[in-house]
Amino acid sequence: MDYTQLFIKFVLGVVTLIFQINVFGKSNIAPTTALDQLQNYVLGGIIGGVIYNANINVLQFLLVLIVWTLVVFILKYAREHSNVIRTLIDGKPIQIIKNGKVLVKNCLSVGISANELMFKLRSQGIYSVEKVKNCIFEKNGQLTVIKKDEKNLHFPLINDGQINQDALEFLNKDEDWLQEEIKKAGYQDVSDVFLADVDDGQVSFTGYDRK
Repeated sequence: MDYTQLFIKFVLGVVTLIFQINVFGKSNIAPTTALDQLQNYVLGGIIGGVIYNANINVLQFLLVLIVWTLVVFILKYAREHSNVIRTLIDGKPIQIIKNGKVLVKNCLSVGISANELMFKLRSQGIYSVEKVKNCIFEKNGQLTVIKKDEKNLHFPLINDGQINQDALEFLNKDEDWLQEEIKKAGYQDVSDVFLADVDDGQVSFTGYDRK
């Protein structure tokens, strides 16, 4: 085995990993999306599997790292600028309990069993679905739960320029009301809003910095 090439490959792999973490964001350290998981798995496979292959030289290894970095960049860019692609890559939150009733079809579509659902609820101190007003199965597999006696949302009204319809329903409001609130806050459209959350009935907006 050529230990010089092995060392160079190892250094290139570490540098690429550091580059992707710092340039593409640190979310892949604690993955929250399918793309973060995929980025980790593939890069780990490239570094761990190819680095010891004597038939692949340093130049070929570097080319593979560059190609994968470009693929990740394109996917992340497309995800941030297209709601359709974001949904295809990350999926979307799914409501699985509404007003104390389990939405069985939605549970089956996200692959959560009754036993797993109750386990996740018990871990949050909830022992009966009848006490749940709204339960969302998040993209990372976690549950966001609102009890019937709660008044505040546990998830944003707008995130990444997209309206959370479940939040609107919880507030008993419609999109016309939200558009008025957006304009009162000095924004033209929902696409100008990075984040909007609600606390005690008051909506606070954080806009994109377009400058």
